[in-house]
Amino acid sequence: MKLYLFIIFFLFGSVHADEVQDRTNLITKNLRCLVCEGQSVYESNSDFAKDIKIFVSKKVKENKTNEDIYNFLTSKYGDEILFNPDFSKKSFFLWLAPLFFFVIGAFFIFRRSNEIK
Repeated sequence: MKLYLFIIFFLFGSVHADEVQDRTNLITKNLRCLVCEGQSVYESNSDFAKDIKIFVSKKVKENKTNEDIYNFLTSKYGDEILFNPDFSKKSFFLWLAPLFFFVIGAFFIFRRSNEIK
């Protein structure tokens, strides 16, 4: 009987550990390492990234939501820590710049093709 309880406890414990690790990986893949150039916290081995991984893992174990973790980190480090920042007044140009440049480029290409004919 004790063996069955041990096996059940071991299986549920490992499932929970996998869930914590999966959520930690998901969150750290969306966080930018502020020390490394263009790497996520998940990919980086810097001291900053290691500290953030430990922090995120701790907060996931405390059952904090992804949004709570992102909000805390952005309040501490700013929007630069997120690879995909939320749409706001500060990031308005960042989100619309590609569309703006595409429209201008399409206009010039269309105008140029009409001049050649």
